[in-house]
Amino acid sequence: MESFSSKVKKELSELNNLSKKNIVKAELYGYLCTSNQDLFMTENQFNINRFSKLLNNVGQRDYSIKMVGKKFCIKPKRKIEIDNKIQYDSEDELKAFIRGAFMATGIIMNPENKYHLEILFEEEKVAICIKNYMDNYNINFGLIKRKNKNVLYIKGGETISDFLTFIGANSSKLYFEDRRVIKDIRNNVNRQVNCETANLNKTIQTSIKQIENIKLIKKKKKYDKLTDKEREIAELRIKNPNVSLQELGKMLVPEISKSGVTHRMKSIEKLANELKEK
Repeated sequence: MESFSSKVKKELSELNNLSKKNIVKAELYGYLCTSNQDLFMTENQFNINRFSKLLNNVGQRDYSIKMVGKKFCIKPKRKIEIDNKIQYDSEDELKAFIRGAFMATGIIMNPENKYHLEILFEEEKVAICIKNYMDNYNINFGLIKRKNKNVLYIKGGETISDFLTFIGANSSKLYFEDRRVIKDIRNNVNRQVNCETANLNKTIQTSIKQIENIKLIKKKKKYDKLTDKEREIAELRIKNPNVSLQELGKMLVPEISKSGVTHRMKSIEKLANELKEK
């Protein structure tokens, strides 16, 4: 099954924006800036095709492509001659640069599972530079070290969505948002169910304790010590063990509030506790 990362990168590899040399060079350097080597490895054929198109576009046609394990490896036979700069005045160039970096080492989890995106860099200064760029667009990355790699990461769904828009993965952004909405609805439903279950359990535990008190009073033959109103609510509780105090109150004629029911139950509990002490 194709991962969400692959879907995003496949969409980006098909962008028809290779007519401007400055954009091509920026995206190509985005690929290269993640590593200290003039080579690129990927498991995706469409990604290696994108990289080769970028090379061809800047006149770098002397390269080899071979399989290393399960990965495609493309290596130019001479040093790639582009300006290795990470300072961009043009927003389009900046987007191309960031897009290239994501294409090279970016990972994004399936939004149905968790919100997580990361890009790996060899050099810390490059990772910091990209983080600062993105801060200007309110796309805030965290930065950590992992096995000598510098990892930029995002864990927020909204921020990941903004990043996908920034690098031009518009179809993937729509898919991500759809999954995000479904996930949020499911989580809200689960929270509501859990809350209702907890409330039901609380109601049942309270009811069990109240019924035990009533049965104790009857066993001790002290039922007549309760007032008529207290006996009325006691009989309702025995017959309706699964309803809340508020619902018990509505069964009375005339109806009384939850606090009124609680007051009567407290009187029953007090008598039961007195009997327990004897």
